[in-house]
Amino acid sequence: MPSLHHLPAPAKINLFLHITGRRPDGYHLLQSVFMLIDWQDTLHIDTRADGHIRRHDLNVALPADDLCLKAARLLQAESGATLGCDIHIEKNVPWGAGLGGGSSDAATVLLALNQLWGLHWPRSRLLALALRLGADVPFFVRGHNAWVEGIGEQITPLALPDEVLQTPLMLLKPAIAVPTAAIFGSDALKRDTKHAIVADFLAAPKRFGQNDLQDAAVAYQASSDSGNDIGLALEVMQNHFGNSRMTGSGSTVFSWVPPEQISHLTPIQPSDLGLNDALWIGRVCRGLPQHPLLKMLDQIAD
Repeated sequence: MPSLHHLPAPAKINLFLHITGRRPDGYHLLQSVFMLIDWQDTLHIDTRADGHIRRHDLNVALPADDLCLKAARLLQAESGATLGCDIHIEKNVPWGAGLGGGSSDAATVLLALNQLWGLHWPRSRLLALALRLGADVPFFVRGHNAWVEGIGEQITPLALPDEVLQTPLMLLKPAIAVPTAAIFGSDALKRDTKHAIVADFLAAPKRFGQNDLQDAAVAYQASSDSGNDIGLALEVMQNHFGNSRMTGSGSTVFSWVPPEQISHLTPIQPSDLGLNDALWIGRVCRGLPQHPLLKMLDQIAD
């Protein structure tokens, strides 16, 4: 039976994230730029003839019914495929981090099974399924950095300048995982940011805008008696690198590495930043021009 191994599922960061309004059904309207980064999970998928869908966790135990399984089952049901699969996951991107790790895994499953099961659906057909799985999944299925609007379903590919893709980023993930629903429901959330245009972003891509969810995430953690890890991460990153910002609904914080620090940049541990909690994660990353899976699965039509 056919298999695909060493499939990348890269994370993303929001270079900015503005909440511009709210629909009558409660969904928030946003504007953001999503950038793929080279922090990724790795999936290995084997086809099964018996139609069963199974997941095997190779390092970190995942929830019993995660987005990967939901993606495979949805594609099987909608396509009428009789084949199944074994999904093996090397999990490196932390959950509850604002990095889209689970959504990226689900997108990789859709893209890979589309080929392994011989469906060869066009990308547009996969996107309809992706949106049913979660707001971030369509971005990863498209596989290009993008200007994102609406509730996350309006995705316009955006070629990011070299100054963005070639400058290293320091990412710092506190021990806390942030529940997205709580952040979007926070009274501290600003919901009326003025609409932006692409030209304004491209004029200053490293400094443009803000993350409107950031203050709400800090306020949520402060009210939950779990400390102030996000606020501490923002402060530590600001002191070491400048221009610190949270991605997504948190809890990961990132900073661009200043030019004078790039030449001697080495892998950074949280302890190097004065943080001794073993559950904190530090990572130096770079942006990706596109999803690396696109070159591997070149039979998938746009």
